[in-house]
Amino acid sequence: MRRRSGRGRRGRPLSSVQRGAARPPREMFNRAVSRLSRKRPPSEINDSEGHPSSSRQSSKGTSEWATSLENLLEDPEGVKRFREFLKKEFSEENVLFWLACEEFKKTQGKKQMREKAKEIYTTFLSNKASSQVNVEGQSRLNETILETPHPLMFQKLQDQIFNLMKYDSYSRFLKSDIFLNHKKSEEQEENSSEPQTAAKRASRIYNT
Repeated sequence: MRRRSGRGRRGRPLSSVQRGAARPPREMFNRAVSRLSRKRPPSEINDSEGHPSSSRQSSKGTSEWATSLENLLEDPEGVKRFREFLKKEFSEENVLFWLACEEFKKTQGKKQMREKAKEIYTTFLSNKASSQVNVEGQSRLNETILETPHPLMFQKLQDQIFNLMKYDSYSRFLKSDIFLNHKKSEEQEENSSEPQTAAKRASRIYNT
């Protein structure tokens, strides 16, 4: 009795589909996982909707925050952590003022602009402000400027506060337990999700 190995009828080589059908399902699944892991890191594999996986998104957090204060303030989670840090340093009003000025620039309509300008002034800039910020030229500001508001009326003061945060509190934030612990939790989450991500990707390929 002749022995057939890797060939079909009349000595023709078996197709890749025919060879795959002869393999145990578990072996095929393991091969798919191995192949995906070799091609690219699991953190770069997209989910079923084509979006980056959560591990990739989380790893982008602290690494981007450490790049610049601008990147930190563009990330809602980064702002949350930075506020938490500043609150411990009793200077949370700085980032709150900066955020209020950013929101003010988007305001449309003179009436709404006057209302928000007055709110910013009474909260951060007046002598009786509940969360007064320390900026140069603050003593020259008075309520008369609120009658003719414009989007950039607080720009110089906002820049002063930004530079104060950038060259003072921001550098300390990057060395703080709040930042380092968040970075550590990101790394742990990414490491724990890598095998699962590759397995899920392989499962989708195998089941299609």
